[in-house]
Amino acid sequence: MSIGVVWFGNDLRTSDQAMLWQASHEVEQLICIYCNTPLPGHTPLNNFAAPSHKRQRFLQDGLDDLASSLAEMGHSLFVSEQQALQIFPILFNELPITHVYRNHHPGWYEQKSLNQLIFDFPDIQFQLHHGLTLFEPKDLPFTPKELPDSFSKFRKAVELSELLPPAPEVQFLPPQVSFVLPGLTPWVVRQREEQLLFNGGELAALTQLSDYFATELASHYKETRNALDGWEHSTKFSPWLAQGSISPSQIKACLDVYERDHCANDSTYWIFFELLWREYFHWYGTRYGKDLFRGQGIRGQGSKGSFYAERFQKWCQGNTPYPIVNACMKQLNSTGYMSNRGRQLVASCLIYDLGIDWRYGAAYFESQLVDFDVASNWGNWQYIAGVGADPRGGRHFNLNKQTQMYDPEHHFIERWGGHQCDQQLDSVDAADWPIAPKQ
Repeated sequence: MSIGVVWFGNDLRTSDQAMLWQASHEVEQLICIYCNTPLPGHTPLNNFAAPSHKRQRFLQDGLDDLASSLAEMGHSLFVSEQQALQIFPILFNELPITHVYRNHHPGWYEQKSLNQLIFDFPDIQFQLHHGLTLFEPKDLPFTPKELPDSFSKFRKAVELSELLPPAPEVQFLPPQVSFVLPGLTPWVVRQREEQLLFNGGELAALTQLSDYFATELASHYKETRNALDGWEHSTKFSPWLAQGSISPSQIKACLDVYERDHCANDSTYWIFFELLWREYFHWYGTRYGKDLFRGQGIRGQGSKGSFYAERFQKWCQGNTPYPIVNACMKQLNSTGYMSNRGRQLVASCLIYDLGIDWRYGAAYFESQLVDFDVASNWGNWQYIAGVGADPRGGRHFNLNKQTQMYDPEHHFIERWGGHQCDQQLDSVDAADWPIAPKQ
């Protein structure tokens, strides 16, 4: 008898889920599993930053929706509080598992765990899918190891390539295996808590997708995307994309229908353009592995910055001498979200104005962002720091100029209390001696 395991990760959905569809046609019995244990810190620098309450809530919402969808097909979602390399060997030794279905993940630890299991259990068929990306490796005009060294080269090579449509809808699942195993328990759907800015899960994701393309917002996206605040100024798909409760293929399919039925212009193209940015960083993480977290980045250049505890704390709290940075950081701490423009500004400030190692900022974002995606987050921080894929060698933004461009009337700054700050950046010097206030 064939027994399969569908191993969920950052793909908490049943629609456009090729691994689930293949499992439904290939094995006689099935188990659906999610490992709910944080991975080790990517560097010694980010062990201080546990996932925020908002990140955890967003994940719980996603697991609730997935468990509910599986229940309609007669299955429980079994959740382990142990890491994959701990729980799966126990499961494989207890049950005659024949197949494992998994979506490729760009994270170094995720790839390492999967590869170790493949090596340790050669008799099990591991079926690797690509439900987190627009392209499969075979569809790319280069191998992942030959990934172009800049986004522009990548975009020009792939943007005219034909994309596969979303996977067929899963109509049924094979019967669930009856078993009892310490460390694997069925997920219990909770009663939802208070409403947050973003609620996780497939239902919320598909609702946002439908609502967005039911308006004309896509036709004006390029003009509004740099706004620092406001729900309608950007698509807001990124949290659900990061969770995998919606796929980039589903977004592209809806975008194609919108362009067919309404209009295709620079703004609609720009939505696809930014899906390609996400795609690039996915393969970038796959290509560079652990170098994604190295201070010297993928270029092996000298790591910029050091660590100033007081400056870093003020940056995290939104208490620097830079009002626009403060407003963005307070927005992040309050909502778990920040605009793309805001992320560029606060990253530039941390690296170039405060002189702090970029990895501290990347680690803090990892703890706070509800749309945290390992490849996009760490890849973008490398880009700003000049140790990644930016051909210009880093991006240092003039914060006064950026304020005049994107918040000239200071409405955003006032809303988030950006002026409420300590005008003196340092109260101690590098040797921890108090600095006398200026007369």
